[in-house]
Amino acid sequence: MQPEETRYDRGLATMRKMFGPGIDSALKSLEAASPDLARCLVEFPFADVYTRPGLDLKTREMLTVAALTVLGYPQAELKDHIRGALNVGCTPDQILEIILQMAVYAGFPAALEAVKTAASVFGESAEAKN
Repeated sequence: MQPEETRYDRGLATMRKMFGPGIDSALKSLEAASPDLARCLVEFPFADVYTRPGLDLKTREMLTVAALTVLGYPQAELKDHIRGALNVGCTPDQILEIILQMAVYAGFPAALEAVKTAASVFGESAEAKN
């Protein structure tokens, strides 16, 4: 008999699908500093919200890129979610279009920072292909 999948397992599976297997080392680092925060991060957004049936992962990542662009300050998280968006089927052009749209609501400084972040992710993708 298979053990029942836990919220943590379901969240971790979603994160691996979005961010790749490298997420494991990032989580280990967070767990070392704050095990409760790491567990909450895996379980609530990625097990409870991202797995809901109303939107697919690509749409959810597009919305997350938009929200992080508008916030302006969480560039490390934006970088992770741009990678995630690419992993679930977004194109670089779609990501740049999202950022341009957010310039209307967040202002040009936030959009400019987001474009710099996106360019660095796109550069990583190009290097990985070579």
